[in-house]
Order: sequence, then C-alpha cells, then structure tokens
Amino acid sequence: MSAYEHEVKALLSAAGVPVPRGVVVDDLDFGRAGELTEPLVLKAFGPGLVHKSDVGAVALGLSRKDLAGAAAGMRARLEVAGFLVEEQAEAGVELIVGLVRDPGFGPVLLTGLGGVWTEALRDTALRLCPISEEDARRMLASLRGSSILYGSRGAPPVDVDAVVKLLMTVGGPGGLWERLELGEFELNPVIAGPSGVIAVDARHLPAPGPAPGAPRAATDFLPLFEPRAVAVVGASTTRPNFGNMFLGFYRAAGVPLVAVHPTAAEVAGVPAVPSLAEADVDYALVAVPAERCAEVLREAGGVPFVQVMSGGFAETGRPDLEEELVEAARAAGTRLLGPNCMGVYSPRGRQTFVGGGLGPAGQVALISQSGGLAGEVIKVGERRGLAFSRVVTVGNSADVTPAELLCWLARDEETRAVGLYLEDPRDGRELFEALRAAELPVVLLVGGRSGQGQEAAASHTGGMVSDRRVWEAVAEQSGAVLVAGQDDLIGVLAFFQAHGSRHARGGVLVVGPSGGASVLAADAFDLAGVRLDPLPPDAPAALRGLGVVASGNPLEVPVGPLGRAGLVPEVVSALLRSRPYGDVVLHVNVQAFFTYGDAAEPLYAYARAVAQAQAALPDTRITLVTRNGECAPPGVEDEVRRIAAAAGIPVYRSMEAAAVAVAAGGRHGVA
Repeated sequence: MSAYEHEVKALLSAAGVPVPRGVVVDDLDFGRAGELTEPLVLKAFGPGLVHKSDVGAVALGLSRKDLAGAAAGMRARLEVAGFLVEEQAEAGVELIVGLVRDPGFGPVLLTGLGGVWTEALRDTALRLCPISEEDARRMLASLRGSSILYGSRGAPPVDVDAVVKLLMTVGGPGGLWERLELGEFELNPVIAGPSGVIAVDARHLPAPGPAPGAPRAATDFLPLFEPRAVAVVGASTTRPNFGNMFLGFYRAAGVPLVAVHPTAAEVAGVPAVPSLAEADVDYALVAVPAERCAEVLREAGGVPFVQVMSGGFAETGRPDLEEELVEAARAAGTRLLGPNCMGVYSPRGRQTFVGGGLGPAGQVALISQSGGLAGEVIKVGERRGLAFSRVVTVGNSADVTPAELLCWLARDEETRAVGLYLEDPRDGRELFEALRAAELPVVLLVGGRSGQGQEAAASHTGGMVSDRRVWEAVAEQSGAVLVAGQDDLIGVLAFFQAHGSRHARGGVLVVGPSGGASVLAADAFDLAGVRLDPLPPDAPAALRGLGVVASGNPLEVPVGPLGRAGLVPEVVSALLRSRPYGDVVLHVNVQAFFTYGDAAEPLYAYARAVAQAQAALPDTRITLVTRNGECAPPGVEDEVRRIAAAAGIPVYRSMEAAAVAVAAGGRHGVA
C-alpha cells in the first residue's frame, strides 16, 4: 500500500528536504488551516489516489474560505480518507526527482524537468545509487533543458547547489534510497528557484527489498580456462552428436581428454569412464537432455567446473529443472557454467568450443551470454587481429555469473581488456560494482536494450527507467564503454589491444585524401563525441615545404598509387612538433590503388611507412582506416592488417568504426 503524501513529506522534512508548510484535516473542519498563508493548495488522499491531478484530487490558488467547498466536491466524487492543506509554493523551475528499484541493478535515481514537462519532454537523466556529487552535477548538466537551471533569456539561475544537495539526500551515500522499502518513490514537482528548492508533491509505493543471498567465497577460475584434463559427457558410440563434435575439437587442441559413457570403453578413439565420479579432470562438458543433467552433476564431486551445454531450462519455461541443476551442483561441490551455453575458449589452456583450431594466445577476454555470438567474435576477431586470453560463455548464469568472472579477469595477469555481451545480467548490482572496481578497459554490448515491453508504472519515474537507459547509466558511472553492435565490440577491443600500453595525451588529428571523405570523417567523429582539434598556428609554414596546404582538421594529404609513401608520416611528424595529438587517424582509399594502379605494392609501402611512424612516435596512437577495402584483390587487406598489427596499429574499414574506437580510448581515460 502506498504511503500518503503527508507521511512521505514528514520523512522528507526529517531528512532535511524543504516541503511546504501544511496541515492534515480528517473531516471538513479547516480551522487549523488558519495559520497558513494564502494562496493555499488542497489535496485529497485516500486508497488509490496516486495521480491526484488526473482524478481532480488537487485544487490550487485557494483562499481559506474556499477550502470547505472544494473538499466537499472532492469527497462527493472520490473515496477520500482526509485532506492535506499546504501553502502554495512560488513559481520556479519544476523538476522531478525519483527512485525506482530496477530488477537487475537495484535502486536507480532519476532527475529531470518535472511537472507538466515530465511526460511531454521526458528530459531526464539517471544513475545507479549511490551517486556522487559529481554524478549529480553531470546529471543536471546532461539535460537538454539544463540552460534554464543556469539562467536563460534573462531569468535568474536556480540554486543548483540546493538541487545537488537534494539529489544527494535522496540518492547519495546514506540517502533515502537506503532507508526506504523501495518500489517507487517520486518528488514531482520539485520547484527550484534562486533561493533553494521545495518538494511540493511526493509519493512512495513501498515494496519489499530482495532477500540478500549468502556471500560465496571467491573462486579461482584458472582451472576453468587452463584445465589439466577435460571430460565430455554425452558423446555417442553410434550417432555423432554435439558431444562427439566437442571430442573432436578437444582432440585437435591436444588437451588430455576422457569421455563419459555408461557402457563403452572408448568413444571415437577417446578412453571412456562410466561416470564423472571416475573422471580425474578439472572441467567437464555435459551435452545430454535437460532432464538428465542434474543426475550427471550429482556424480561430479571432485570436478571443479562443469559446463552444461544443454538447453531446455528456465529459458524455455522450465525453471524447476534449472533449480534442480543448481542444487545438484552445490551438493557435488562443483561450480556450474550455464546451462544453455557453449563453453570456454582459451588458446593458452587448450580450451575450445569452436572448430578450425586455436588462434594465438593474447590479452583480450570475453564474457558472453550467447555462445553463438561468442563464436562469431572469436573467429571474426582473430581474422581482424584479435588474440584472446579467455573467452567464456555463461548462458543462463544459474551459478557462475558475469560479475564473478569479471572480478577474476580484472586480476588475471594474462588479460588487459574485457568485452561483455549480456542480455540478462542476473547479478546486476554485483556486476555494477565489478565494473566500477575494474582497472582495465571493459567494453559492453547489451542485447534487449530497446525496452519494447515496459510494464505500466505507478510513477513517472518507474515509466522512464528503461533497460537502455539503465545500461547507459551503468557505463557512465563505471567508465565502461557501451557499444551498439558486434562490429564495434570487436573494433573497440582491437583498439585497446593495440594501444593499451600507450597512454597518450592530446587531441585527435585525421589525415587522408579526398575532400568529401574528410567532411564525412569530421561528421563521424562528431557523432562519436570526439572533438577534432584545430591545426597549430604554424601549420601552413610547417607543411608548405612538403607541398601540402594546411586546410584544417581533417587534413587533406594526397595518398595513392603514384604518391610518395612517406609523405603522410612526414606531415604528421611536422605537425606534432608544434602540437601534441594523442590520436592520429590515417585513412586511405584502397579502391584508388587498384583503379589508378595495377599492383598492391604501393599500398603495402604506405602501410610500412605508417608502421615506421608508429615506432617513431611512442606517445601517439596511430589508427589506420582502409576505406573501400573490398575493392582490393583477395589477401591484400590481410597483408595490410598484418603490417599494421606488427607495429601495434588497429585497422578499420570505415571511419565510423574508427571514430567509435577512438572515442572509447578517450572515455577510458587514456586519450
């Protein structure tokens, strides 16, 4: 049951939040209102009266003699338990301040333009609680209508410090969010003016908080990624299936291997034991029907990690089978990966769930709730030069969670950047804390952020806290990079892999041919939120001797089959002597090399010159964009990537992809 407004305002007043002076009247005797200053506001309260203005339970601008008549009219139409009479606040900027418990991430604070503008403009910002004072100020500054807070068209600025104090009282450390049984809580409107703020309307819909789970001791996941030996449960002696496919993958990887089969002595040439109880392994993959999985896990005592590949659990409406599976894993003392997941990939540990052999061991990790997408990122990423340390698919995350894995990977000596693909974080609050604690770059790709299906909420706050906006707040507060698609996930990870050890400082310079491409490059970087700094004042003189006109940033420099391969590096070096640029993005039109020339060697020569420039500029991060690369003969792009990768230069096919990656580098505080 929702608390009545005067009860919520008593709570606010005790917390130091200014509220209008008022009195509560249980009948139609309004004598106690004589101590209040007109004009007055009359509000009815009672069961179901949540949105009072929608049902005519609010009257403004009243005198004392108007109260009884207005109250009688409300009582005739509504189920009324009593009335709240308040002094009417002076006009000002109307804001909304609200709290809601997100199912995945817990308490979320929202603020924005309030009153009649809340639904009309939906100009709001959110952060996960607890917020910092910097969070509060960034929230206000991010509003499209923020100018009215700081003084606009001759109006005086509001007391922004008072607004920040209110946000901290509600959503900061020790704030109301910690003390409320939080379903939905909303102050709308809060009137802000030059002399402070006042909460003129308030509502609270309590809801019981989630029962805290028992803390689990930290797990060492090294045996998951580098097992001494692996068992496969579910391979057949008569009909090849998924289990047999994985036996083949593991045999090719060379990891010590055993099959689990009730009767066979061997399966597809792999020695077999009758149950997991007889398997001396660190990791077991289970590929049997969902109904049999719990039985298999009950025999897994002594096996540190069991991955259930099988589907058919909570994701298909069978949470009972998933609960039984988790109970079986706990009884056996094993950690459960999945169910409904593909497994683990780690070249260093000969772990794999994809065919085609193991790629090079590297320093990029991936946590994915989708096995199929993880396989794509591995294969496409390796084709583009990514080298992985650890890849793990978690499926339904019934036991091992993304947050646990991220905490471990953040301390893993073999990992320097982590990507995550998530749909349902399961442990949102723990994941948020892990993201904030991680000191290495983290890239987030989230499925299902569109918020297509949003349940009706009793408050405006509840209606405006969508999955997409919560994830944006998570990224903003944690420093993680939120990307929109798989290609950008791979591209940003490639940037961190190439430039993770280069802590460059300075602006962004874009250099390449073609006026139109330069204009579009400027648009791409602007869309990604990256500012292109102007050329230094002495650029015309510095470039004149090289035959280049200092036209601006992006800078147009001829690059083609008949051009001199070293010209662009010389131009960059000349400019860097006058102004530091932390990022230099070089783009080339690959199509021109094969339309106006007949050999790949001039393109390779350009790539080698760029690689030499990177070696000579350790404090600058060079990124190469090979526009129209599909116009090159087969193998040419791969060779350009190989030359660039050897020098620690990431390569992108489009300016848009490069802009997203460079923006990510800056967001993580290394630009």
